[in-house]
Amino acid sequence: MKCSRCRKEAIINVLMPLCRNHFIENFEKKVKRTIKKYGLIDKNDKIAVAASGGKDSTTALYLMRKFFPRSKVEAIAIDEGIPGYREHTLSDLRKFCRKQKIKLNIYSYEKEFGNSLEGLIRKNSGNPCRICGVLRRYLLNRKSKGFTKLVTGHNLDDESQSVIMNIFKSHIKLMERLGPKTGVIKDERFVPKIKPLYFCHQKEVAAYALLNKFSVRFAECPHAEDSYRSKIRDLLNGFELEYRGTKNSIISSFLKIKERLKSQPFDKVEYCVKCGEVAEQGVCAACLIKNAH
Repeated sequence: MKCSRCRKEAIINVLMPLCRNHFIENFEKKVKRTIKKYGLIDKNDKIAVAASGGKDSTTALYLMRKFFPRSKVEAIAIDEGIPGYREHTLSDLRKFCRKQKIKLNIYSYEKEFGNSLEGLIRKNSGNPCRICGVLRRYLLNRKSKGFTKLVTGHNLDDESQSVIMNIFKSHIKLMERLGPKTGVIKDERFVPKIKPLYFCHQKEVAAYALLNKFSVRFAECPHAEDSYRSKIRDLLNGFELEYRGTKNSIISSFLKIKERLKSQPFDKVEYCVKCGEVAEQGVCAACLIKNAH
């Protein structure tokens, strides 16, 4: 198979066959277009990247440093205390940040909540991924204060899954928050979250990480396989295999109707009575989890 640009040997064929050089060039241009089109980053931004040591967040971290060398770029990692998994990805992340001269800030569930994820799962009934997701978002929002943007490594596969999950569960209000720039309201206690890899397929991100020789492990969290998201992932992968372009179509359709999803505007922001963070009710979900008996 030949590259569609130069006729050299192609190394990847997601949307079109491309050689190494043209793939990297095309990938980086796509990320730059996303940043520019959606106004994700300004030249004076202080950028925090939510980093796990995996391919997606490492790629996002690398590109933020490459595209914005004069900006303040730091990494924020959350250590959930998942044995046999997180210590390895954090080791990879430390090596990467040392090589790229990026400041790495690590915050653990153990220190912040008094328990690891495994301990919190035992104390709380419910899905481990839901518990972890609530606490990760909580910590990332708290620890990114002082920065003007929080970058996450969500890619097109992740986002198409989120759209379908929310449709299947009838979570229309949650869908309002999706997109390259998340959220529906501005509040000083929220750090805007942005997704520069929004239009990049997972396979493209993996290829970019491999071609740039990032030291990452392509491992999945041991809890992920039993999650609702994994079922949606497998479903969409099956459709993509048979009907190429399915994931692109989901995202394209979602962005066209996104503005129409907004119903009643938010006129008041509520805060948690225990920690002071934004909450939908009197006590935020993170405080309910960490204070469970």
